Amino acid sequence: MTRILVVDDDPTLLRALAINLRARHIDVETAADGASALRRAASTVPDLVILDLGLPDMDGVEVVAGLRGWTAVPIIVLSARDTQSAKVDALDAGADDYVTKPFGMDELLARVRAALRRAAPDPEEPVVHAAGFTVDLAARRVLRDGAAVRLTPTEWHVLELLVRNPGKLVTQAQLLREVWGPAYEDQTNYLRVYLAQLRRKLERDPARPVHLVTEPGIGYRFER
Repeated sequence: MTRILVVDDDPTLLRALAINLRARHIDVETAADGASALRRAASTVPDLVILDLGLPDMDGVEVVAGLRGWTAVPIIVLSARDTQSAKVDALDAGADDYVTKPFGMDELLARVRAALRRAAPDPEEPVVHAAGFTVDLAARRVLRDGAAVRLTPTEWHVLELLVRNPGKLVTQAQLLREVWGPAYEDQTNYLRVYLAQLRRKLERDPARPVHLVTEPGIGYRFER
């Protein structure tokens, strides 16, 4: 049975989330503060964590960092903080997704299912299929409608980083740091240029991308 740890200091919300998750045959653990969350995650490792940032004993970003010190379990942040800086801080600390309160339960459950699917082991070869194109990570090759697509080394590096994290938001800072280096973390114009080039080569309609998606001011996401 899937086990999810829900961390929030609002007892009403905690109860509502537990009821909805258990109705879907999910084993739910709850915690009302960061210290309890870290202890429970260590004693019984969950398959996913839903985490509020506004906890009474520590900031939720510290909990994310604490979990990321030893586990890759998916973390969905659930927070009333809706600023870009709050989202970037949580994602840079290692969160996989960010849902702003108030939220729709159906949307949250859909994000939970998506995060669990992404975390599931993939026994297939490292070939990622999207509508219209295929990325072969082992051969470092891209095919569009069966024909090879020529990518520059930098274009490939950007695409590879996104494709290796399907459905996950990759922040601008992470992309710039891993592709160009730490000194380039503020050069967001680089990303606009290279994502535009990749979209022209891979998207059916580059002006309305469905695979290389922008999260304005935060980062980018690859959707199959």
